[in-house]
Amino acid sequence: MTVEKTTIKQDSGSLIVKGISYVSITFFALVCLFPFALMISSSFMNEQEIVREGYKLLPKEVSFKAYSMLLGNSTQLVDAYQVTIFITVVGTVLGLFMMSMAGFVLNRKDFKYRNFFSFLIYFTTLFSGGLIPTYILMVKHLHLKDSLFAMILPGVVGAWSIFLMRNFMKAIPDSLYESATIDGAGDFRIYWRIFIPLAVPSLATIGLFSALGFWNEWYNGMLYMDSPDKFPLQYFLQRMVNQTNLGALINSGAVINTADLPTQSIKMATAVLATGPIILLYPFVQRYFVTGLTIGAVKG
Repeated sequence: MTVEKTTIKQDSGSLIVKGISYVSITFFALVCLFPFALMISSSFMNEQEIVREGYKLLPKEVSFKAYSMLLGNSTQLVDAYQVTIFITVVGTVLGLFMMSMAGFVLNRKDFKYRNFFSFLIYFTTLFSGGLIPTYILMVKHLHLKDSLFAMILPGVVGAWSIFLMRNFMKAIPDSLYESATIDGAGDFRIYWRIFIPLAVPSLATIGLFSALGFWNEWYNGMLYMDSPDKFPLQYFLQRMVNQTNLGALINSGAVINTADLPTQSIKMATAVLATGPIILLYPFVQRYFVTGLTIGAVKG
């Protein structure tokens, strides 16, 4: 009887702990989802209602003026999406390939100059050439003015990501490399057939950060892009928001009805269009944020 009572107490205690955990997680999830829900609902609000009552979850009147203004330039919007998708995919793939190879090489104990190159890479985190030398390099020497690669190359490699890959490499047992070398595998074969399959969690993490960086790219687009059909999504949406500025429209001589100008709701609408697609990518990458794929790789 004593054992049964103890078991019942333990079961009831675990149920209480689970209940508290579920309630806490649910509350935290709702807190995280609230800004997104407010952003979506506010993008459909009428401009007068926003001015009178501010942003809220349940608008009294649903308005599509913000989206109609943005989607009125549907051709340019599609071009901006295509440019952003292109630089995100190409930049992320190139970045993962180069940074994973750099981490692989810097972790190799038989590489004589690994400490020297590690210092050079670390040095870039402390000092940079600055905007003017970078602009001269991209435009005058690399001739990338109005080229999509002007938005790709600056973000391909990151020092922090290289060191993250190198540190992950340290968790892979040396026995795998030794056994592969004995079997006659070369360096690239070891990298491609052993490191890449085991590095999926780190590649997914770095790939997501890199993809977010390219998806949110606008500054390099502003600096180097001249053709409107090559504007990235973020820069295109920024220009659309600026076009709704009342003072700029009046100074340009435009005749407008201030009540019909969605200056506030269009900001939320641009956020929805900009963040929606990249949010859908996260569930496919989140499951790889788990470490320990090397457990059991070496036995004995």
